[in-house]
Amino acid sequence: MDDFILALGWVGVYAPLALGAVGSMVGVGRGGMAACGALLEVESGYGRFIGVSAMPSSQTIYGIVVMLTLNVGVTVENAPGIFAIGLLAGIALMVSGFAQGAACAAAINASKSKPEVFGISIAPAAVVEGFAVFAFVFALVLVGSVPGMGG
Repeated sequence: MDDFILALGWVGVYAPLALGAVGSMVGVGRGGMAACGALLEVESGYGRFIGVSAMPSSQTIYGIVVMLTLNVGVTVENAPGIFAIGLLAGIALMVSGFAQGAACAAAINASKSKPEVFGISIAPAAVVEGFAVFAFVFALVLVGSVPGMGG
């Protein structure tokens, strides 16, 4: 039973990075598809479309930091906390990557035919980023309450 608990702890260590990266891949892919379509329809401003399509990549960065914070040595005592924080933070980062990619694609589609709305059109993607930051920060805060990890 202890081996299973330890295995769950290791899943929790890697989950924020793995799930955050999945969210980033899907989100950047969605935004990238919209950007490629927009490149065919406009004569300039290509860089801003490519830049917006890359916004969901931040979920992977947040996942890396949470993973490194959780990677302090998994024990039977701290494995359940590591598993819970890592898995739930990873799921939040993954879903935010999906949502941010959709918001970025919408911003690209809106601004390709009406360039003057570009700045305001990325506001929804920025709000989604804010929720990813909440998940990231509070995961880091909760790590201190896990037994054997500073709590």
